[in-house]
Amino acid sequence: MRQDHRSTCPISTALEAVGDRWTLLVVRDLMFAGKRHFRQLLQSEEGISSNVLADRLAVLVEQGIVRRDDDPSHAQKAIYSLTEKGLDLLPVVIAMSAWAQRHHPETRRPEAVDLVGRSPRALERLQAQLREEHGL
Repeated sequence: MRQDHRSTCPISTALEAVGDRWTLLVVRDLMFAGKRHFRQLLQSEEGISSNVLADRLAVLVEQGIVRRDDDPSHAQKAIYSLTEKGLDLLPVVIAMSAWAQRHHPETRRPEAVDLVGRSPRALERLQAQLREEHGL
C-alpha cells in the first residue's frame, strides 16, 4: 500500500484509497448484495475481470477496508467481510447513489431510491445489521 500521499487534501487521499473504477463497486456488493466470495463478486453486472477483482480485493484487505478469512466449509475459498473502516464508506456510497439518481435519472432503481430516502435512524439500523453480517 502506498504510504506517501500526493497531497494533504483529504479528497485526494480518499481517491487514492477508493477512487478507481472498481473499488466502491466491490464495497457495494459486500454491503448490499450479500456477496462474500470471489466467484460471487465476479458475477456483478458491471463485468469485472478476475485479475482486476483479485487486485482490488488485495488492496482493500491491505488498506484494512475488507477482511479476508478462510472459509471453514471449503479449504480453497475465502470469505470477504467489511471492516469498521469499510463500513464507514456507507454514507459515501449513499451520497454517490443520491448524486447519480439526481443527475442521471435512468440509474434509478427501487432499492437505490429506498436507500437514499432513509432517515438517519434507519441508516443506523442498517449499519448495525451490516456490522452483524460482517462479524463486527
